[in-house]
Amino acid sequence: MELVGSPLTAVYAHPRSTPTKFLPAICTMASSYKNRFPYQPLPHTFGLPWMPSSYYKTAAINPTLAPFSKSSQGLMPNQSLPFVSNRTNLFTRYTPDDWYRSNLTNYKESETSRRNAERLRVDTTRMIQDKYQQTKKTQVESTKNLGERVNDIEFWKSELSHELDEMIGETNALTDMKKRLERALAETEAPLQVAQECLLHREKRMGIDLVHDDVEKQLFTEVDVIRSCQERMQRYLEKAKAQLASNRAAQHELERDLANKQRAHRIDDKCHHLRNTSDGISYYRGVEWVDATISVPESWAKFTDDNVLRSQSERAASAKLRDNAENLLVVTANEMWRQFNEVNVAFTNRIAETTDAKAKIQTHLAKTLQEIFQIEMNIEAIRKAIRDKGPPLKVAQTRLDERTRRPDVELCRDPAQLRLVNEVHEIDETIQSLQQRLRDAEDVLQTLVRAKAVLEHDLAVKANSLFLDQEKCMGMRKSFPSTARLLGYV
Repeated sequence: MELVGSPLTAVYAHPRSTPTKFLPAICTMASSYKNRFPYQPLPHTFGLPWMPSSYYKTAAINPTLAPFSKSSQGLMPNQSLPFVSNRTNLFTRYTPDDWYRSNLTNYKESETSRRNAERLRVDTTRMIQDKYQQTKKTQVESTKNLGERVNDIEFWKSELSHELDEMIGETNALTDMKKRLERALAETEAPLQVAQECLLHREKRMGIDLVHDDVEKQLFTEVDVIRSCQERMQRYLEKAKAQLASNRAAQHELERDLANKQRAHRIDDKCHHLRNTSDGISYYRGVEWVDATISVPESWAKFTDDNVLRSQSERAASAKLRDNAENLLVVTANEMWRQFNEVNVAFTNRIAETTDAKAKIQTHLAKTLQEIFQIEMNIEAIRKAIRDKGPPLKVAQTRLDERTRRPDVELCRDPAQLRLVNEVHEIDETIQSLQQRLRDAEDVLQTLVRAKAVLEHDLAVKANSLFLDQEKCMGMRKSFPSTARLLGYV
């Protein structure tokens, strides 16, 4: 409810004395009484020259005389004797004593009237002087009270103006902080998307490399950290919006109170400078009976003081919120940067491990290929050795076959016969051992070929992992929002 009416003497930073009497404020209906004559009659008439009203009262007194005879005492005024123009036929109306008594009575009444008039004149003069002094004193006191009132309004105007400037500055600062929060919140979307895409890319790893390694753990941690920062920023953003609404409400109350104070100051300052010779003064019949006030000095001062206190409270809450938001931006920026670096370190370590494993696989693959080549050469040598044993075996067997055709006693088991038989047996054993060695070499060759296939597959897996981690993921993670962007300055 808007307070309108007679103001009071405020007590804020400098104590002020409270007046004991107040005049009711002139309300807006006072304009209906302008240019009207007062209802009291003027102390003189327009048709006659000015004379005291007591003169007319004294002149209007008709002297009365005692009756001239006892016979006329009982007559009514309308029963008096008729006027007779011939005085010789009339009897004497009054005696000399009556005449002297009448004169003396008139003298005494005149003297009494003069004394009364003189006393009235003296009392009137004194009363006029007293009333003049009283009216002047009352007007001086009213002017003084109006001056004090103007000073009180000026004091509260300065307080309201100062507080309004502070509130406007705080509201602007909180608005800037809200914009910084919005910018910082928007900047967190890109790192979150990068972390999620890295997780999706690493799902394309193959075979044994599809492992829940430290990189994946750090990426999940980074996603959680960024989302946590976003949630905290969003909460503070909502708080900032609510605090801005409270600030604007308090600012509106200050502006309205200040506008009322300025209007009241103009009115009271005008009243304070009004004099008996000022233009624009007029009669306003019955204005002293109009009481449109709705506050007393204590409630008037308390109303403005409450507005100032509310504004100060909102400013303190707003400043605290700004400090907390500033700390939040610093903390979230540090957390995201730290987690970003930890993820990059994990990627670097994992890439180094994968590169080392790939190099070792390549080394082992080269050795395996070399060994396969040697085994193949060995197998070919064994096969050649087996082939080379064919002619000697044929020769020995042919010799034995030919010697079976010797006649009679010539079929002797001579040393030559024994040696040929041993030769055939040795060659057969040699061929069998070479064939066994050939089978063993072929088995080894198959093992080497399988190892080669495993190494080649593992090498492809490692190459794929390196491509995903080094090219895809680290390629996206080369850039990260700067600290200024994470703090909302840009």
